[in-house]
Amino acid sequence: MAVPVYRGRFGKPQAERLLWRAGFGPRPGEAEHLAKLGLEGAVHALTNAGRERLRGPKPHDDHHRPLAPRDAWGHDQLWWLDRMVRTRRPLVERMTLVWHDWFATSRDGVGPARLMLRQNNLFRQHALGSFAKLLEEVTRDPAMLLFLSGTDNTKDSPNENYGRELMELFTIGADRGGYTEHDVREQARALTGWRNSWSDDLGPVRFRYDARRHDGGVKRIFGKRGHFDWRDSCRLCVQHRLHPSFFVTKLWSYFVPTPPPAGTRRALQRLYVHHGHQVKPVVAAILRHPALYTGPRMVKSPAVYTAGLLRAVGRGIDTEAWTSLMSLAGQQLFYPPNVAGWDDTRWLDTATYRARWMIAGYAMRPYVLKSDKAKLPRDAAKLMHRAETFLGGPVLTRETHGELKRFAKRALRDADAQWKKEQYPALIENALRQLLASSPDFQTC
Repeated sequence: MAVPVYRGRFGKPQAERLLWRAGFGPRPGEAEHLAKLGLEGAVHALTNAGRERLRGPKPHDDHHRPLAPRDAWGHDQLWWLDRMVRTRRPLVERMTLVWHDWFATSRDGVGPARLMLRQNNLFRQHALGSFAKLLEEVTRDPAMLLFLSGTDNTKDSPNENYGRELMELFTIGADRGGYTEHDVREQARALTGWRNSWSDDLGPVRFRYDARRHDGGVKRIFGKRGHFDWRDSCRLCVQHRLHPSFFVTKLWSYFVPTPPPAGTRRALQRLYVHHGHQVKPVVAAILRHPALYTGPRMVKSPAVYTAGLLRAVGRGIDTEAWTSLMSLAGQQLFYPPNVAGWDDTRWLDTATYRARWMIAGYAMRPYVLKSDKAKLPRDAAKLMHRAETFLGGPVLTRETHGELKRFAKRALRDADAQWKKEQYPALIENALRQLLASSPDFQTC
């Protein structure tokens, strides 16, 4: 059985959803352009975007100084948010975010921003490549070695942290009968040998493999025996019988909010194995699947929502406020809550929605219309159209569009004095912009 392909209409609504699911939303006109390519052309364009060329003004802080992501607090997050906003390879940048969540690593357990930025570039480099190669690179990545105690894992004192998460969270999954506690201990032995030095100026440096710290004895992992090392540890996990099903199910969840049908899951597994554990063919198949276009909407993560809002209004990173606002919304880049990453089912509650309201207001602050200067039509439909155009013309449900238009009509009816008739239209359009950006239609895709 082949992976099912969406055969319905591929217009602006479908292209817009694709750009949100496989990136950070459309800039004005991008959804219409992508729709003209058709489904196959759109997916091909996203999965074969070529070299990166960031588009737009360079980021700066509140004092118009260039960002210092290695040194200034919060600038690492602004640096990455800027890439999300200015990227011309949205799927690559989105997959960088996926891998950051999949192999969740936090500065709380790592320290220097330079190591997190190095890992971030590693995710970007291998965004759509070989998962087996990505797993090897992550296993020896300095940030991960610090975060999950890889440099503390020696033949004399084995540490099980990374070996356990390697199987539970990264490749096989928990409670599936795929591994035992004996496998965890043996994986820890296979992964021994890494170390680093310390610099009083830079902190942890010179990450390297030291064979003298490695346990060279025979290990038994998944019933196989051998003098396994860290590369063998990765290989055995990727070749495990349960890895393909784990991989495709977890990857699917980043694009579609409901589990894949059994037939689709099996077809994606075969595709993944047939292509030698390459990521791109599986992602492309998911992006063409009917469930992405006909299934329920997904709540955007704070990073996706914020970057997409800035792309829609054409604003770059020109303030440090985004660091604290995104933290209030529940997603602080480079600080996932634990090794399992963020819980995508709990993005919205009374506290985080308030933060999203604040993000919307802050994003539009430079563009607020002055009620005593703007000369706007006293017409609800025209004010609604202007607000939609300001946000790039997002696709709205009939319910949202109707409710916002009724709000504008009610507000205009209250303009019972000449000064109100002159000033209310600007106030109403400002309110429409805020309400539209905070609406369920803009919070989800």
